[in-house]
Amino acid sequence: MRLKVEFTTEPFDLDHAPAHALVAREVVQAADLEKVDVGPFGNTVEGSAEQVLAAVGDLLQRTLTAGATRVSLQVSVVDEEGEA
Repeated sequence: MRLKVEFTTEPFDLDHAPAHALVAREVVQAADLEKVDVGPFGNTVEGSAEQVLAAVGDLLQRTLTAGATRVSLQVSVVDEEGEA
């Protein structure tokens, strides 16, 4: 099974990236994922269910520890072409 996760961390700061946002980027870029798209207002990762679920667990733990007050995420099952 392949999964796609879209997520954001809060609170937002438009002047500079907060610590929790930097940690989120670090976690997903270091994870063994097939697709990673990190942006200023949302992030998307894709890979096998095992890869994605491990990354999400790490993401939640580390971003909350780094000061996130909310982590919003959406998980979708995708087919082999990446379509939800």
